[in-house]
Amino acid sequence: MTQSTAPTIVLVHGAFADASSFARVIPELLADGFHVVAPAVPNRSLIGDAAYIASVVRQIPGPVVLVGHSYGGAVITVAGVEDNVQALVYLAGYALEQGESLGELQGRFPDSDLASALVYTPFPIEGSTESGTDVTVDVAKFPAIFAADVEQDLAEVLAVSQRPLAAQAFADAAPAAAWKTKPSWGLVSSADHTINPDVERFGYQRAGMTTVEVDSSHLVMLAHPKKVAELIREAVQTTAH
Repeated sequence: MTQSTAPTIVLVHGAFADASSFARVIPELLADGFHVVAPAVPNRSLIGDAAYIASVVRQIPGPVVLVGHSYGGAVITVAGVEDNVQALVYLAGYALEQGESLGELQGRFPDSDLASALVYTPFPIEGSTESGTDVTVDVAKFPAIFAADVEQDLAEVLAVSQRPLAAQAFADAAPAAAWKTKPSWGLVSSADHTINPDVERFGYQRAGMTTVEVDSSHLVMLAHPKKVAELIREAVQTTAH
């Protein structure tokens, strides 16, 4: 694969996190010679977040492999319809059907430990008298629920530096499902306490994805970066033009 045909890897983080959640995967990909972009997702609404990531993708010359962790999986499901996206990779993520919301998909399965650890905080919406609602994870419960196999000191830093997700993101219905037309790979974190692993399995199986399972917490990119990089490489190599 020449440098000109090698895809750009776009890493889309999830809720309660930021692009630093890919800090151990990025060096693996850079060492392979890939161009990597790890944008900041606004985490305000599924429709808006997907539009933002789609705008990032459109400005990248050449093919793109979109990688989404957790809520980022829902984002790439919508943004992945962009013409230059050649593959999708889901990491402990939501693979929504067209017309389905996060709340609907999760509602099919028993709650994970996350459900009882969420904290709701109002925030002002510019130009509106209405307030929005930010959703975060109880700081004390975050390490065990989100990052059980990540070093404790790092998990504590992640807990106090969360990127909130607006509640609107749970309600938005996906206007498209890119996995219907793009080759897709899915990683199940089988020891996940943030998303019920069966939610991950169901979405991947419904989409007919190539699926792997890793005995990992939700933050599989920090706990098992080499396995994550391996799956991304497989997606790149399988779909290389």
